[in-house]
Amino acid sequence: MQTRMVETDGRRQAVLEAGQGPLVLLIHGFPELALSWRDQIAALAQAGYRAVAPDMRGYGGSAGPDRPDGYSILHLVGDMVDLVRALGETRCIVIGHDWGAAVAWHCALIRPDMFAAVAGLSVPFQPRRASGPPISAMAAISKRAGLGDLYISRFQADDAHAIFDADPATALRKCFYGYDGATSDQRQSTGFIPPGEDMLSVVPGDATLPPWMSEAHFADYVAAFSTSGFKGPIDWYRCLDLNWSLTAFVQDRRIEQPSLFIVGERDPVRNYSGKHEAEQPLWLTDLRGQIVLPGAGHWIQQERPDAVNAALLEFIGSSGVL
Repeated sequence: MQTRMVETDGRRQAVLEAGQGPLVLLIHGFPELALSWRDQIAALAQAGYRAVAPDMRGYGGSAGPDRPDGYSILHLVGDMVDLVRALGETRCIVIGHDWGAAVAWHCALIRPDMFAAVAGLSVPFQPRRASGPPISAMAAISKRAGLGDLYISRFQADDAHAIFDADPATALRKCFYGYDGATSDQRQSTGFIPPGEDMLSVVPGDATLPPWMSEAHFADYVAAFSTSGFKGPIDWYRCLDLNWSLTAFVQDRRIEQPSLFIVGERDPVRNYSGKHEAEQPLWLTDLRGQIVLPGAGHWIQQERPDAVNAALLEFIGSSGVL
């Protein structure tokens, strides 16, 4: 397993890779890095695949622009298209977790010729809604439910990244703890923030590292985010309404490639995206499975590596696309 820089169209992307054979692209989410896929890269390489996980735009070793509109879904999909080409390939299987799942779904939606099969972890495919942009709709739903603001709404503020940049170690520890399956119901984050609180203050101050994360592994995260900061990653969220305006051309389009969805039973993201799980068969016409991992939280490829690896290898092997 090695880290190297790959030159793409006007950008340099840091990737973690191993193995030889058909290409499998692994896309991380927030607040993660390519290294979140270490267990999957090792398993895929051993099984005869070329596994490549990039630090995504604005994360770790892959620098991003200063302006928020430089992180639209079209930029993110374009980065993955450019990366596949730079790796000397024309087709691959794409797998994403969290925000990376949204990117993976859109890779499959927009470029089915290149992305031959797709798996999403934790975040189901969510089609574009003709009714209008999502941020105001999220705010209205939260207000009616009386749960406070969904953290995504709070991330729209220009300074939303400041509390993360002020103390990256504490911010990361609280994020991993608050969304982990080993954290009790009473201490786990819900995704909703009451007035006067923020995404970090709602997590207990004595939050510890999850059982699956070593101090050395955590130190790699802290070093990366202390250098690159959180503005770029949170700019992804600031593009949600922009993404809606840019994607009318895929309105009502379905994903026809082989697909798979995996989610942790205790993933807090299900509090606000779980309703889309039931709709997956409507939009994924070759859905090979929806797997719910008992007791797992949000960070499933790191919390449950063996189960995730087994599911991905079975899916990739049976898809017959590479």
